[in-house]
Amino acid sequence: MKDSYGDYVLMLKTISEETRLKIIDMLSCGELCACDILEKLSISQSTLSYHMNLLTKSGLVDGRKDGPWMKYTLNQSRISELKAFLATITTAKTDCICK
Repeated sequence: MKDSYGDYVLMLKTISEETRLKIIDMLSCGELCACDILEKLSISQSTLSYHMNLLTKSGLVDGRKDGPWMKYTLNQSRISELKAFLATITTAKTDCICK
């Protein structure tokens, strides 16, 4: 495995919370304005900011300013990396750490 386990800890910690999983699911449909996420989740602006800060710091989500609002998209590259890592650690292999 080219990356260390530690490279994925922040991403996995970030998605281990229900609201953030919902946000990722919402963003799977495409770019969304913070206002749309707020409306669907019925959370406060400060709570959304907290969650979006964690999601962007983990690299799973990209944000861009559009006038007074932020718009968010999934970072498909990082999502693909995480998927590949999970596939690697959950599949039998000849170079398993247990050998």
